[in-house]
Amino acid sequence: MGKIISITNQKGGVGKTTTAINMAASLAVAEKSVLLIDLDPQGNASSGCGIDKNSLSASIYHALTGEKDIRDIVVPTGLKFFKLVPASIDLIGAEIELIEAEKREFTLQKAIEPLKKDFNYIIVDCPPSLGLLTINALSAADSVIIPVQCEFFAMEGLSQIVKTIDLVQKSFNRELMIEGILLTMFDSRNNLAHQVSEEIRGHFKDIVFKSVIPRNVALGEAPSHGKPIVLYNINSKGAQSYLELALEVINNDKKGIG
Repeated sequence: MGKIISITNQKGGVGKTTTAINMAASLAVAEKSVLLIDLDPQGNASSGCGIDKNSLSASIYHALTGEKDIRDIVVPTGLKFFKLVPASIDLIGAEIELIEAEKREFTLQKAIEPLKKDFNYIIVDCPPSLGLLTINALSAADSVIIPVQCEFFAMEGLSQIVKTIDLVQKSFNRELMIEGILLTMFDSRNNLAHQVSEEIRGHFKDIVFKSVIPRNVALGEAPSHGKPIVLYNINSKGAQSYLELALEVINNDKKGIG
């Protein structure tokens, strides 16, 4: 059965979608079968994988509302072992429509169920908020990865998302684990980045990934070409850091973490 990992942080601009795309692609390079579910109405994970959102006949929205079987929405990407369930702007309405639904927090979990046996990993890219879509992603997940930008307000945002995860654990998903906290946009020339890194590692210790995602031009360019970094520039520091992250995730499974 596939392991479901949600990529979550209520702050925007922390590298959440970049992580979702590139961790999924890096796992696929390791010949793990991977499905990325784009749960963000902006659909950046979809376009970052080369999907034209305007040409879609169906998206994750139609699976959440019961109009389509999720298996009919899966589309291929440029990597053999990497598939995608795309998002569209329709997803904005999903949170409103789900408010009246019975067991609304488990809508995504129910939709994903038919796919779990087909993939080693199901990665969910969450919107930058703590609304019903994110609660659905956390309720469905086995574990969560929290990308954190190495900047001044990092600890404040981390505390908020950790409280939300604790609430979900108590109310909807007792088995939910923190897979790891991922330091992103790390600039080795910046003293503040080092201070934030040390503070987070000192406070959260072993749940912080050893892999660190640097500020990297290629990582910024890749989405505009509709490619994950391993297809755009595999020799870049950004690609190497996500390949290292994928290995950490695989090793976590071997150790029974997350």
